[in-house]
Amino acid sequence: MFDRRECGQSGGRVERITWQHYVRQGKGLLDHLKIERAHLLGACMGVCSVAAFAIAHPQTVLSMVLYWPVGGAKYRIKGQQRFSDHLSFVRENGLAKVVEHVAREGKAFNVDAKGGPWSSVIKRDPAFAQQYSKLNVEAYKKTVQGMRDALIDRDTAPGAEPEDLLKLQIPALIIPGRDDSHTASAARYLEECLPKSQFWDVLPDAQTEASAAPRILEFLKS
Repeated sequence: MFDRRECGQSGGRVERITWQHYVRQGKGLLDHLKIERAHLLGACMGVCSVAAFAIAHPQTVLSMVLYWPVGGAKYRIKGQQRFSDHLSFVRENGLAKVVEHVAREGKAFNVDAKGGPWSSVIKRDPAFAQQYSKLNVEAYKKTVQGMRDALIDRDTAPGAEPEDLLKLQIPALIIPGRDDSHTASAARYLEECLPKSQFWDVLPDAQTEASAAPRILEFLKS
């Protein structure tokens, strides 16, 4: 996110993004569509947003389908390292070089750490890119460090504290993944924390179109 109101010769500032930003965007969308209550589905990192949304607005959530929750030690280490690699590139080259790199390579942050968390915006918005290149580097580094610590702060699925999850009385269907970024332990953690959860104990290879759709519909009808 970028605060254009503060743009000037200093180049304005970028804002530290947390899970609560995603919650506000989701609530804003539902309000815009005049939807008072909804079934929510989150996949991968989307699970974090759904869990955070349910804690902030439990009266809005009919149920949650949590597909392949992110988590695990390797996920945390790799995710935090991506931010650190970007900061190293900024320290050595400056923000103008980040803009040049994105213009040349055009890759997303999860593929190319050098471009940083705003690489997609830099790529599509020339005005943003110009302002971004003039940011105060020291302030920028603190923002990115804070963003890293807010978004990827644990080995289990981030986004919601277990004390808050334990209080939720919202039905949840948890569908586990099984790789370095979507560990079975991350899914089991949510099962442990959510009082009204159902765990679909099926390995990913068996989560086919023929089996998954009926299981989800069964859950939504229950």
